[in-house]
Amino acid sequence: MMSNEENKNGLTRASLELLFNISHEVATVLDLPTVLERVLSLSMHTIGANSGTIIVLDDQGNPIDSTIIYGSEVFDHTTQQLKGIIDNGLAGWVVKKRQAALIPDTSKDDRWLRRPDDAEDATGAKSAVSAPLEAQERLVGVITLVQPGPNHFNKDHLSLVQTIANQASIAVLNARLYQESQRQARVMTALAESAAIINASLKFDDVIQRILQQIIKGLDVKAVSLALIDTNTKEIEFKASTCKDETDLIGKRFKMGQGIAGWVAREGRDIIIPDANKDPRFSSIIDNLSGLETASIACAPIRSRGEVIGILEAINPKEKQFDPDALLVLRGIGSLAGSALRNAQLYEYLEAAQQRYYDLFEESADNILITDMQGRIIEANKQSTITTEYDKDTLHKLDINQLYQQNPDLLGKNFENVQAKETISFESVLYAKNGDQIPIQVFSHLVTIDGIPHLQWIFRDISEQKNLDQMRDDLISMIYHDLRSPLSNIVSSLDVLSSMLDIESDSAIKSIFMIALHSTERIQRLTNSLLDINRLEAGQPITNQQVLVVSEIIQEALEATSPLARNKNQDFEIKIQEELPNILVDKNMIRRVLINLIENAIKFAPAKSKITIGAETKDEWVHVWIKDRGPGIPDEDKSHIFDKYTRLSSQHVNQGLGLGLAFCRLAIIGHGGRIWITDAEENGSIFHITLPIATI
Repeated sequence: MMSNEENKNGLTRASLELLFNISHEVATVLDLPTVLERVLSLSMHTIGANSGTIIVLDDQGNPIDSTIIYGSEVFDHTTQQLKGIIDNGLAGWVVKKRQAALIPDTSKDDRWLRRPDDAEDATGAKSAVSAPLEAQERLVGVITLVQPGPNHFNKDHLSLVQTIANQASIAVLNARLYQESQRQARVMTALAESAAIINASLKFDDVIQRILQQIIKGLDVKAVSLALIDTNTKEIEFKASTCKDETDLIGKRFKMGQGIAGWVAREGRDIIIPDANKDPRFSSIIDNLSGLETASIACAPIRSRGEVIGILEAINPKEKQFDPDALLVLRGIGSLAGSALRNAQLYEYLEAAQQRYYDLFEESADNILITDMQGRIIEANKQSTITTEYDKDTLHKLDINQLYQQNPDLLGKNFENVQAKETISFESVLYAKNGDQIPIQVFSHLVTIDGIPHLQWIFRDISEQKNLDQMRDDLISMIYHDLRSPLSNIVSSLDVLSSMLDIESDSAIKSIFMIALHSTERIQRLTNSLLDINRLEAGQPITNQQVLVVSEIIQEALEATSPLARNKNQDFEIKIQEELPNILVDKNMIRRVLINLIENAIKFAPAKSKITIGAETKDEWVHVWIKDRGPGIPDEDKSHIFDKYTRLSSQHVNQGLGLGLAFCRLAIIGHGGRIWITDAEENGSIFHITLPIATI
């Protein structure tokens, strides 16, 4: 068995051998990854470690590079991974304390960053040792070595790793500095070529100033000017200058071909003029405006997509003359400037457009929210915070379904219906933070933001509309009840008059009587429709149904509306299928539906036109339609034409209450049928209804 003294001597020999090997391996190497891999491999081999890392830090203590070896494999890394190790692991502790550390058993030390391979069913507990790399009082990095199984490393190993760190730190620092110098050289080269200008800024004015400063540095001149060509007038306008009196020059315009700048803009060629005053193209006007006496000038076109869009002027080099590469540098900057300026202009146009749209979004009177395809809210405008009383941070944590009464049948369980349609609209209720339930109209449609599909939700507050609707309902209900009694008296009086007077013998009396009778019947139909609307909206069933002949009820409706048609010289065309089956309906209600639809056709159809009324069987229903030759109904109105208080617009027709078609819809749906509208082949509209066939 080896004695302690022999063991110590063995470690000493190993230390000396390792230091020699490290010095030999890195003496002539400046490539940082190579230095790290060689140092780490030698260290692992010497102390018997299974894995190890060297993390390199910059002067601010941020990880910038590393080498990670596990067994014989070298693994890639990310800066984020390294930062996690430095922030939380053993290496981080060593960096903060700037002292070496030994962990005999990683399962018992909080400094060790737990990973999946630390589990007992994996490699389990380990032994680890770590030391800082310090050179010239600068923390260069940290080395960590690990071996599966506890108690593999002891204090002698810790001392050996510290020795390794001290020896390798200079080599690591030199390699890092070399790498940084190479990087700086590449950056300087890029700056010399003005590539940095394109990426430095997208602000138009800032880009111009950067171009000017780059030319001054690159050519070492006293002044630089930049002018752009107005695409409308084809004049040259000076946009920026470093001349003494630049304010007098900026904004001034010159014709193409005027002066050296005008010549370069017109010809599209760069030029150096050693003595400007001896060149016939030189114009002293610019000198007078700039306050600078031009001795020597270099001028080059600014190009974008092969087109000359402006010029660059470099005036009076400090060395009295331009060096041989001056024109090449200016030409290159001119090409780069063209791309930079175009990009800056496009960016500012886009930024302005985005700001306009953002202002419209933010200042909208509607509640507008943007969600992902799962319904998670990612953006909300100001009105949404006012209406819901949630702040934006809270809204961003909510799901859209938490804000309103859902309609999965219309939207789809996972909003799949929104993706298939342009816009889905329906009424719902918004749940505010204070418990209020606000009636809203929901508009939902698919939008694309940065190439990713999102859902836009507009919650329009319809509280005022609902209040107005309620007021109108109350008013109509009041009118109905107030009209009912006097209307009954009028009807009774007309019945009495018809029995007392010989109406048939006096045409004048008969005409007046018939006008009164028809007017009374119209008022009765209106009041009965108002009553039916309230009943049907309340969900009351239709009970007074009887078997009717379709042609007979259509004829009754035509007789009631024929006076209106005669006033406009309109004709009825009847197309009723032979042997049409009977229907089972509320006679009074369906008669009023037909009268309403025929009256609408009469109102909107032109004088001397034809109105067609047809009926046929369709599956288990009788299909009735009324066709007019009027102006038709716009597509955007068809979806809500049967809503209450919706009125068909026309310059030549008196507006009603907007209840006729709403009653028709409720009456037909109450019978289990359908009502819809289509366009006629040439012009006009066709209203369709289906009525149930009598089976008894």
